[in-house]
Amino acid sequence: MPYINLLPWRENARREQQQQFIAILAGLSGVVVFFVFLLNFYYSERLSGQEYRNNYLQSEIAILDKRIREIRDLNKVKDSLNQRIKLIEQLQSSRNLGTQVLNEIAQIVPAGIYLTKIEKKGAGLLITGRSESNNRLANMIRQIEQSKLLSSAVLESIVAGEKENALLSNFSMTVSVNEFLQDEATP
Repeated sequence: MPYINLLPWRENARREQQQQFIAILAGLSGVVVFFVFLLNFYYSERLSGQEYRNNYLQSEIAILDKRIREIRDLNKVKDSLNQRIKLIEQLQSSRNLGTQVLNEIAQIVPAGIYLTKIEKKGAGLLITGRSESNNRLANMIRQIEQSKLLSSAVLESIVAGEKENALLSNFSMTVSVNEFLQDEATP
């Protein structure tokens, strides 16, 4: 007799296929979740590593900024000291300048010219006095122009003398002083 199966085999086969599909789907979803977890772990580790490096760089930058501020402060102090040194050198080089100027004026002033006032005005001198003649005053100006220490003599005014001193004329002139003339006695 032939064998006839009357059981609902198609429904059982469909049920088995659904169970296999669900099992495969569950397995694939488990694998996907595992890979997502691995990717999340990988990127979170990379992110934490980068944050560590950023924090390290920030701390090093802060240290370097502090050093830069110290260097700037030291440069300011250095500039201040350099200015003081230049001022001291300038004062040192011109310490005998007053004596040199007076010696030079004593050699330049010819007979017949009488100085009444020598006043320092900036980098120059204002000289006022009396002169017996304009020729002697012109000779004094020529000698000033030939001097190494004094230069640029400008005669500002010549006023004829009053009734009692009619022979003497009042004059005033400005003279520039070459301040950085080295003292010949110092090496």
